[in-house]
Amino acid sequence: MTTLTPQKPAIPQPGGDVTPAPEPRPAAPEPRPAPEPGPAQDPAWRELVDAVREAGQYPTRSEAESVTRVVLSALGGHVVGDERVDLAHALPEEAARVVASQIPATRSLTAAEFVDSVAARIEGATPATARWDVSSVLSVLPSLVGDELVTRILDQLPPGYALLFGRAELTPAA
Repeated sequence: MTTLTPQKPAIPQPGGDVTPAPEPRPAAPEPRPAPEPGPAQDPAWRELVDAVREAGQYPTRSEAESVTRVVLSALGGHVVGDERVDLAHALPEEAARVVASQIPATRSLTAAEFVDSVAARIEGATPATARWDVSSVLSVLPSLVGDELVTRILDQLPPGYALLFGRAELTPAA
C-alpha cells in the first residue's frame, strides 16, 4: 500500500504503480518595470556634464556633475520671470529641476558676490577655484540654450556676469 501526502498528488502509471507528482516549478518572477530614467541615464544631462567636465578639465564626471549642480542652483536663485522659465525649458530635465527648485534671491548679487556664494557651497573652494567652476558651467550654456536667451539672462543680471558666460563685456565709451 502506498501512502500519499496531501501536498503531492499521485499520478497513476500503467501497470498499477503510483508515483508522486513532480515538484511544481516556481513561478517566474514578474518582470520589474524599467527604472525611471535618472540624471545618470538622461543623455542630455550626461552631455551637459561632459561639456562642463571638458570645459573645466575636471578629472571625474562626478566632480563635474557636482559643480554643475551647485552652479545651476546658484544661478536658479538669480534668474527670474520668463528668462527662468525659458532657461528651465531649454535645459536637460535634471538641470531644469535644479534651476526651477530654487527660491528667488531677495537681492541681486554682483558677479563677484555670486562667485563667492558658489565658493561657500563647495568644500575647499577659494574665490579663484569657484570662478573657474562658475565659468566652466556657465560658458557651456550658450551652445545649449542659445545666445538669445543668454543675452536676456545677462540683461537681467548686474554687470560683470558676461565674462562668467564666456562673453566679453563691453561698456559704452563715455
